[in-house]
Amino acid sequence: MKFEIASPTPFILMLRPRSGAQQWVERDEFKITPTTPIFEFTDSYGNLCQRLIAQPGLFSIDTSSEVITADYIDSGFDAPFVEIQNLPDSVLSYLLPSRYCESDFFNEMSVKITQGHLLGYNQVSAITNWLRENISYVPGSNYQPISAIQVNERQFGVCTDLAHLGIALCRSLSIPARIVVGYLYNLEPMDMHAWFEAYIGNRWYTFDATQHGTPGGYVVLGFGRDAADVAIFNQFGPAVYPIEQLISVDQIEE
Repeated sequence: MKFEIASPTPFILMLRPRSGAQQWVERDEFKITPTTPIFEFTDSYGNLCQRLIAQPGLFSIDTSSEVITADYIDSGFDAPFVEIQNLPDSVLSYLLPSRYCESDFFNEMSVKITQGHLLGYNQVSAITNWLRENISYVPGSNYQPISAIQVNERQFGVCTDLAHLGIALCRSLSIPARIVVGYLYNLEPMDMHAWFEAYIGNRWYTFDATQHGTPGGYVVLGFGRDAADVAIFNQFGPAVYPIEQLISVDQIEE
């Protein structure tokens, strides 16, 4: 990413993938031009974040990572619903309504969508299928996050919008759900990508209403309650927008 900075501008970035259950980071490169002091911290969701102050002039960020990911995302049909009293403490915040996921408005709708499905994974699978069939995925149709209520009214949106509605529907059924941002191999058109995860059967499962089947190649940058928690950059002061942003995801042949 490249920016033209007019005055000293504080940034918080979220551009380094972290090794975890879904992936293993073999190599990671992070370059700022011109050289700028950077301070890294881990936020409350476990994401790696970087703080810096960009000085006036041309400012660029170049990142590159080699990440081992699964060939296919896991599916878990019939994985059971986890009762609230048995959820880990760290998962509880993903049950609550948030800025873009007003789950307290969706219980009647989610019950109707999931009627007849086994509690747990099968319910979330039914929600994902409903999103594919009823909400049009239109890349580039929206550049500002909108809420689940707005997405449901419009009936179309970008990947983040479909994730917000899926999360709201899951939480309305007391299924913890969180947004995930990162990269996806073979995504068309190539860009940053968002999907969601639901906590079922004592683990997180991936769901992506913009894709069909169970493709692999997901590279996670961050988790959060909704888009407000997972911006790849936040800047403070007069608005600054990238003058250039290039993203590529390639498969490395052994």
